[in-house]
Amino acid sequence: MTGMKTMKRLVVVLSLLLLVSGPATAQAATPLETVRAEVNKVLEVLRNKSLKEEVKREKLRVIYNEMFDQEELSKWCLGRNWNKLSEAQRKEFLPLFQQVLEKTYGDRILAYSDEKIVFDKEVPITGNRVEVQTRAVTKSKEIPMHYRVFKDKGGTWRCYDIVVENVSLVMNYRSQFNEILAKNSPDELINILRKKVKDQKS
Repeated sequence: MTGMKTMKRLVVVLSLLLLVSGPATAQAATPLETVRAEVNKVLEVLRNKSLKEEVKREKLRVIYNEMFDQEELSKWCLGRNWNKLSEAQRKEFLPLFQQVLEKTYGDRILAYSDEKIVFDKEVPITGNRVEVQTRAVTKSKEIPMHYRVFKDKGGTWRCYDIVVENVSLVMNYRSQFNEILAKNSPDELINILRKKVKDQKS
């Protein structure tokens, strides 16, 4: 897979996403209001020194599952290649890709160093999709982070992409998956993810 430098930056952003995660507590809430309301929930986990690391990981995993629509995220990351996967392959791909992302963000978010998140504005994309524009402010710089969310059938705002400094998490993974599937079958992509998950656990 290519673009390792870009992926490292996106990993950090995926971690910081947890600072603005969680489902809408009220269907009438705007995307930005939803994002802002959930910040303290995650910070409470991160700042609770009495919680063991594994307990924190589990709480953060739950938050990830609430924030992301894994199937929607996977569809966007695979693009047209989603249609190349059989129903059985999709069922195997979804949890594997989810485990890769969960482990990736889990390692990073636990190293959170109290960055400040500034909420700027909402920008409509189309239909039920909105981009919430924020900035992560560190001691040395500001990192623009834009969260693309959609309203699901239950009226909950959920994330399907993150854009940091004009680099999209979805498009980055799509590029990697396109590269793999241009030369290999969907089964081989699943094997690569399976190996990745195994390596993460070792």
